[in-house]
Amino acid sequence: MRSVKILIAAGAASLLSSGAFAADMAIAAPPPAYYPPPVEDFGGWYLRGDIGMTNTRGKFFAPAYNDATTLSVSQLGHEFTGGTSYALGVGYQFNSWFRADITGEYRSKVHFSGTDFASIAGLGPIADTYSAGYTSWVGMANVYVDLGTWWCITPFIGAGVGGAFNQISGLTDFGAIPSPGVGSVNAAAYFANSTETKANFAWAAHAGLAYKVSPNFTIELAYRYLDLGTAITGGGSTFDGTRSSRAFEFHDLTSHDLKLGVRWTCCDVPTPAPAPLIRKG
Repeated sequence: MRSVKILIAAGAASLLSSGAFAADMAIAAPPPAYYPPPVEDFGGWYLRGDIGMTNTRGKFFAPAYNDATTLSVSQLGHEFTGGTSYALGVGYQFNSWFRADITGEYRSKVHFSGTDFASIAGLGPIADTYSAGYTSWVGMANVYVDLGTWWCITPFIGAGVGGAFNQISGLTDFGAIPSPGVGSVNAAAYFANSTETKANFAWAAHAGLAYKVSPNFTIELAYRYLDLGTAITGGGSTFDGTRSSRAFEFHDLTSHDLKLGVRWTCCDVPTPAPAPLIRKG
């Protein structure tokens, strides 16, 4: 009986000492949790559309005054009316600050008008009043740099190069030429009754603000300076039916445009799969 009590006492002592030893042992920390890297906030392919107001400027040149008999020429009121532009395009957002797109644009017909006063040797003063229509198609490749985002608004700048197809139509030239009689004048008219299109290199500079309405939809308000090159008229005829192939020219055609645009990100860049979790031991 006494031996049984001794065995029980020895077992209890062994359990107590094992518990104390286990309490003194350090508990191994669990493996660190895996967190995937943060996803960059940018999309891939996007579609865009723009509508704008155009303000065209240029220099008008009449070939009749390009000879040695012309003593002087002054131009008054040469200007274009305001117009509208419509553009569609596709682009790609490469990262959070750089994107590029290709656009095709139609610029609505605007009206050109102006008057020339010339002094011609042997004739005296001559006055010409001009009128014409002008329109163009423009294709551009553009790049943009986004300058950071504050409260969903992103300022940006950009540049573009491409081509402009400038078209002049319906030019008329009404002239008043002094006649040999005292105080009398002869009236003459020239009509460029064919439409002529000229292809040119074009370039642009952009600046604006973009507002991100949702992850896939952005609204833009932008200014653009656009250089369109030159334009010429086609052949025509004088008031008496005489045909002429002389061309009137428009040089240094530029436009200051204000545009409202939208961008829709249609194909997001896929988020990379997280790296597999590897445990040691």
